[in-house]
Order: sequence, then structure tokens, then C-alpha cells
Amino acid sequence: MNFPIPTIQKGRPIAVFILICVTLRLGLSAAAVAAEGISAPGTKLPPATSDRVITAADVAVERVGTSIPATAMGEPVGGVSLSPPRWIEATTNSVAHAVVDGSIAPKDPKGYPIKFRVLLPVRWSRRAIQVGGAGINGFVPMFRGERPGSATAGFARYGSDSGHQMGQGDEWALNEEAIRNLGYMQMKKTHDAAMVIMERVYGERPRFNYYIGGSQGGREGLTVAQRYPADYDGIVADVPIVNFSSLMLAPELIRIQEKPLSNWVTRAKANAIRAEFMRQADKLDGLADGVINSYMAARARFDLSQGDPQRNPWAALRAPDGTDPNPSDTSVNARLTDGQIATLKFVYSRYRFATPLANGVRSFGMWVPNTDPAGSGLIADRRFRGQEGAGENAPMHSHLGVLGVTGFLMQNLSANPLDYVEGGLLNKRREQLSEWLDSTNPDLTAFYKRGGKLIVTIGTDDTLASPGAQLDYFQSVLDKMGREQVDAFARFYVIPQAGHGLSGRSAGTNGDGQNMSQFSIPNRFDRTSLITAWVEQNEAPGRTLVVTAGGRSLPLCSYPNYPRYKGGPPESAASYESAGP
Repeated sequence: MNFPIPTIQKGRPIAVFILICVTLRLGLSAAAVAAEGISAPGTKLPPATSDRVITAADVAVERVGTSIPATAMGEPVGGVSLSPPRWIEATTNSVAHAVVDGSIAPKDPKGYPIKFRVLLPVRWSRRAIQVGGAGINGFVPMFRGERPGSATAGFARYGSDSGHQMGQGDEWALNEEAIRNLGYMQMKKTHDAAMVIMERVYGERPRFNYYIGGSQGGREGLTVAQRYPADYDGIVADVPIVNFSSLMLAPELIRIQEKPLSNWVTRAKANAIRAEFMRQADKLDGLADGVINSYMAARARFDLSQGDPQRNPWAALRAPDGTDPNPSDTSVNARLTDGQIATLKFVYSRYRFATPLANGVRSFGMWVPNTDPAGSGLIADRRFRGQEGAGENAPMHSHLGVLGVTGFLMQNLSANPLDYVEGGLLNKRREQLSEWLDSTNPDLTAFYKRGGKLIVTIGTDDTLASPGAQLDYFQSVLDKMGREQVDAFARFYVIPQAGHGLSGRSAGTNGDGQNMSQFSIPNRFDRTSLITAWVEQNEAPGRTLVVTAGGRSLPLCSYPNYPRYKGGPPESAASYESAGP
């Protein structure tokens, strides 16, 4: 769930993990343009009026103030205090701007404050961006001023640490207000405080307000669309950790599945697993090139929650009599025990909950076929306390989100996370945490009716977030609102074989078992420009775009479509068509 701090620069998207991006639209006929939604009908929104210009005198303490009344906040707070504003003069790399830091006190006397920051440019275009967090948060985004001449140099920006501070211990994970702040309240509190500050300095609130983030910040973007739809005009949510409460638990579920030593999938099997994914799924898009473009069909082959549950998609790798003849074999010909196959079925199938969680969600999507089966702890290199074969001094299993298991869920920071039992005594707590943390509400009607626009982008090789959960959320929105309504305000882009940073590479061996030169997955497009044009000019991005990388181009399709090869140079987007699963 790690996510870099975003910056916005001219000709560049928010630095959510990708570098210089160029948006290229497909060459379509006029009729196709209308069908693709590239230029949506409707009256354009009135543009923001001329820029407001401020000086250092406009951000003096006397004007900014030292506090904000609790009555100005849309969620309960114990108070809001402001530090003296700082004025930063222009440099060759940054426009002049003011910085206002603040602290939002909790209602709970034993709670934790929310630290936040607002950047106010000298020349304000009456626009603002709330920047999402990263990982499990705990730090204020370290903004700097925009470059002179940048398309977004006139945007005010703001963000927070979400209500706890890194390096000050884990006890905050036992405080319910701190958990709810992380889940949803900090977004509203930070927003409301920033709006007051902008109004005091500029004399008005922004004409257009955006939320942009990835990973944790992507979940936050979905959360504000679901919970606070009146506050935002446009949202960019990259690789969102949609089912946050279950994502934190999922690595433990895998290690629990591997408690028997016979179920342990070792790193030695990674090459064989990858090769089997390629053998079965690479050519589903019409081309053996080391890229699984047809992600829905690939998922259906390995997800035993759909189709015949008795089938065995791993039968070709099964060792004779289910016993591995060579556990140290790291080749593509390595064989799997019956226990290892059971674990792989578990990892790549939807995980069903004992009872429905928030918004009626009954399962967690887990992972889909990918080129990095050992990534982010999907394969463990050692045994952990509570697993068969673990040494007397074996460590507890740990990962980025484990605090959500021992702290949020078990409410015991010393607990062994592998002691979790689905449907046991913690089930009610699971349901409660899901209500606080998960951004799974498929009903975005209020955001849509207000005119809000949403762009979500995921990668199917993501081993930090769960592509399965993301895909299931996309489907739930379509089921709830219908294709026509969703296309009017949202794009759910899927980059096949891209990871948590939305970058990726082809496999070194294709579906025919042939070795291939690897290439970068095309992924470059400017979401910031797309969302602002959609919000402010009613210029809807296509349901299919063209993305580029390393001299290659490929159609970028909105869920559930994928790029299907139709013939021609494999490195050219013109050789593909957007196809349904």
C-alpha cells in the first residue's frame, strides 16, 4: 500500500507512480467518437473567473486566524488550531505560495490529532486539490510549490496525516476515533478546515475542487465520492485499496491456509506458477506475447468461486501422487503437492466471508493471474509462529497492514495474527471495521447527480492491492447504476499486467513456452488533464484511450473490456480492438 507523495507539474499527471504521460485518443470516426463518449453532450460548465492574486500581507495571522470553530466542521472535532502561516518566495522551480499548517483535535480526550497542511499559491485559479495519503498514512504530504507556468500552478492543495503520526508508536490503532478518522472522517475534517482557510485568504471557496490519490489515497477518493459527494467535482483514484479491512487481513488468511507444512508454497515454485498462468491465459487475447490482456477470462480459469468448483486449474503442475519429487526445483517444470495446489486455489479464488460486510459485500476478490506470484508476500520465504514446522523462536507474521489485524481487529498489539478464525468471536468487530474502512458502496448516485466525475485506474499485476476486489467493485457499480449512467460520469480503466505503480513488464516466456525479450507495458496517460477537462469543459474521456511506453502503444479499456489482438504489428495500438470478456 505504499504510495509516493503526488506532485503536479505541467504536462505531467499526478505522480502516482508514473512519469511523463501523454494522452492519445484513438483515431475514431465521428460516429465512433460519440459512441466512445469522448465528447459527451451537455452544456459546458462556466469557467473559473480571473485569478485571485495575494501577497504575503494577505496571509498574516490577523487574516488567517489561529483557530477554526468546531461548528464549521462537518464531522465532530475537539477544536482546530492553526500555526502561524509561512510565506515562501518564488524560485526558478516554484511559484510563490503560503503554507498553513493546522491540527484538528479529537473529541476523545485519549484520541489523536489530525495534522494537516494547506498550500495557497500567489496566483489562485479558484481551483483546489485534496491530495490522498499512502500506506497506512501517518504523515502530512510534504507539498512544495508548483513550477512557474505549470497548468496547475494556480491550484491550492491540501492534505493530512489522517489522524495519527508515524514514529509515535502503534497504540493509536486501539483508539476507535483514530480508526474512524483513517477510514473516512479525516477526509471531511481536512476538507472543511481547508475551505475555511481558503475563504479567509482569498475571500471565497474554490470554484472546482478535486480529490487525487492512489492506493490508500485511491480508497480515500472512492470514500469521499460515496460519503461526501457534495464536496468534490472530480476524483482520480489510482489502484484503490477498496476493501481495506479485508486487504489488511488477506496476507494472514494466506499464512493461515499454509499452517500445515504441506500447504506451504515456496518461492522455488514461482517460475512454474508464472509459466502456468501464461500457458493458460496469454493467448486468450489472440496473441502469445507474454501479456495477459484478457484479464476477466484469465481470472475465470483460476477462480474456483465461479464455474465448476471441482475442476483443478493446476492439474498440469500436480506432482505424481501429490508428492513433490524435487522441492528445490526452481524451473518452469517444478511440480506442486496437493497441499500447495489447495493454497493456490485459495489465493486466486474469491474468499467468502462468514457474514456479509459493509454494503452487503459477501466476499473478497483476492488476486488474479499475474507475472509476480511471489510479490508482496503472496509467497513466504519462511515459517511463522503458529505454523507447522516453525521454530521455537519463529517471528510473528508481519506486513504493512498487520496493524489492522492485531490493533483494529484483535485489539491486542501483541496478538498472533495467525490466530484469527473466520466467523469466530471477532466477526462482529469485522462487520464494524468494514463499515468504517471499506469504500465498497456501489451507489454513487448522489455524486453523479451533482455532476461529479470519477476516473479509477488499476493494474491486474498488483500484488499490494487486490485486483480481484477492485474488479468486483467495478462490477457492483455497474450492477447498481447501469452501464449508461456509469459511462456518463465514471471511467474504470484497467491496465493488464501493471502493478501497484501502474507499470509492468511482459513475461520472459510466452504462452507457447517460448523465451521472449521483455518490454514495458504501455501505461502513460494524463489523468489530471482528463479529469479537469471532463469537469470543467464537459469533455468526457473515451471509454478507450491509447497509452504508450517505450515505443509501444496499446488501447486502454474501461472495465470489463480488454485489448484484443486483431492482426498487425504487436507494438501498435492499431493492431488491437477493445473487446468484451
